[in-house]
Amino acid sequence: MTDVVIVESVRTPFGKKNGSLKDVRPDDLLALVLADLIRRAGVDAAAVEDVIVGCVTQIEEQGWNVARLASLIAGLPVTVPATSVNRMCGSGQQSAHFGAQAILAGDMDIVVAAGVESMSRVKMGSDGKDFSPLLTKRFELVWQGHSAEMMAAKWGLTRQELDEFSFESHQRALNAMRSGFFRKEVLPVAVTTDGGESRMFDTDEGPRADTSLARLAELQPAFKQDGVVTAGNSSQISDGAAALLLMSSSKAQELGLRPRARLVARTVVGSDPVLMLDGVIPATRKALSRAGLSVRDIDVFEINEAFASVVLAWAKEIGPDMGRVNPNGGAIALGHPLGATGCRLMGTLVNELERTGGRFGLQTMCIGHGMATATII
Repeated sequence: MTDVVIVESVRTPFGKKNGSLKDVRPDDLLALVLADLIRRAGVDAAAVEDVIVGCVTQIEEQGWNVARLASLIAGLPVTVPATSVNRMCGSGQQSAHFGAQAILAGDMDIVVAAGVESMSRVKMGSDGKDFSPLLTKRFELVWQGHSAEMMAAKWGLTRQELDEFSFESHQRALNAMRSGFFRKEVLPVAVTTDGGESRMFDTDEGPRADTSLARLAELQPAFKQDGVVTAGNSSQISDGAAALLLMSSSKAQELGLRPRARLVARTVVGSDPVLMLDGVIPATRKALSRAGLSVRDIDVFEINEAFASVVLAWAKEIGPDMGRVNPNGGAIALGHPLGATGCRLMGTLVNELERTGGRFGLQTMCIGHGMATATII
């Protein structure tokens, strides 16, 4: 059986809500990374056999199968098909899983996996209305912020621990930016300022050099009056797009392309839809088991920072070296454009393993309504 390899990756800088990317349509934004991915890899766009795009709020400018529309905007041949998938926060990672599975099945040799979300232009949650009474009769469903509070309570996490983790996320992201660690993966985007001037947007907007533990401590709980979850220890609402080029190892060899990483294992699990965010724990264990690896074998972990309580609860159960976890910061600092984050994390993971000479990387993401994805590369 052939291996699935990652040949190339690219992403936009992530913009804050109503920030530098607020005037860029998500289909246009996605088109930029699709076109640049093909350019970077130097492959014939007509050889791509599918474009699979994660996007959560698939209405308005993200509706009508945004994957297909963005592919056409990007100039891909009309013969290249495309589809949009929604596994909520894990959508981008799921696009890579679906692409890998198509390759492993022998149906395809070259697949683009991507993700996009403009949370400035398409409001989070606007694709739904209310829950069925038949569902709420079974489960006392709550919003994710309340689940984050439940995670903190179950694992005995304090407000100080959450804020300290969040502060560290900003510090690590700022260090990565100063050191140029993201330069290889980021595609600058031409934007127009409110004053009408054109400029190149090339740096993530989320990381805050002016934040401090004292400032984080001043923030009021966001979901529960006496709670510990705040805007400061939660992921940022953001805009962005990211893409990966996947191939069978045999096709990469045929084309003379050097794979940057190999997909070793991938999994998705379901978990309690009320507690909702703890699926990363069994997903991590399942991926490690499938790969025949232990926590000690993993050189870099990328766990999505939907909330600090998720990462710290996961860490208590999994027991990683925290120096290897999100070494360049995460969504608390960099932002979490829902559909794009999964591909962003995987591209960042590839770059960090290359930069440090590491061998194995593990990515995992909690997902709304109680699910989680995990991948080992």
